[in-house]
Amino acid sequence: MTFPVFIGHDSREEDAFRVCQFSLYDKTTVPIQVHALKHRELRQLGLFSRPWRITAEGQYVDERDGKPFSTEFSHLRFLVPALVDLTRMRSPWALFCDCDFLWRADVGELLAKADPRFAVMVVKHFHAPPEGVKMDGMAQTRYSRKNWSSLILWNLVHPLNRDLTADNVNNETGAWLHSFGWLPDEAIGALPIEWNWLVGHSPPDIDPKAVHFTEGGPWFEKYRDVPYAEEWRRALSASMHPRPSVVERMAKCRT
Repeated sequence: MTFPVFIGHDSREEDAFRVCQFSLYDKTTVPIQVHALKHRELRQLGLFSRPWRITAEGQYVDERDGKPFSTEFSHLRFLVPALVDLTRMRSPWALFCDCDFLWRADVGELLAKADPRFAVMVVKHFHAPPEGVKMDGMAQTRYSRKNWSSLILWNLVHPLNRDLTADNVNNETGAWLHSFGWLPDEAIGALPIEWNWLVGHSPPDIDPKAVHFTEGGPWFEKYRDVPYAEEWRRALSASMHPRPSVVERMAKCRT
């Protein structure tokens, strides 16, 4: 069975998306199929209708709750169950991650940790960044369970996820969505921190399996020298001319 992986896509971060996708395929030992979550495509499918605008300064602002947000896919991750149902993918589990990830280990190891008791599984960060800006000037918004939703292992057959509908995604506040407001605490399982290691915040003595450039990555000039930047650049270069084994793996996953 092919494991679906959804990566949030932002048109300003094509290189970040490219490395995230490539590093997933490069390291996996299980069949995966990577899908880009793009807001225009989901609007065309009728799944996403949430109104937002872009200010003169380039800041995204949600018209539902009036709050700023930093990426085009901020709300789209919560459409994964509805999207899987609509497209009739046959998998009990799916993965979402932000595009600013560098995968250093086999995603099959993460899938092996899937526990059917939980509706979702995440790394439960204790991360409360100050209000301000992140990445290329986008606003940094604080909310409970910050960064939990940047990587979500979705249990697609858990009954509690039926309570998350496209209508919720289009109308509830961003804070409610990112805090998993439809779930009780006991339905949220914990993953080891190395699967969503936050650059500049997670303990430096941990060897990460997935590096998350949460405040800005090497594709921005300001963040060219952050930890794992050189490894990210090597992955970007390799993605331009992938090894035949990776090309074959990607081709099989598209069929």
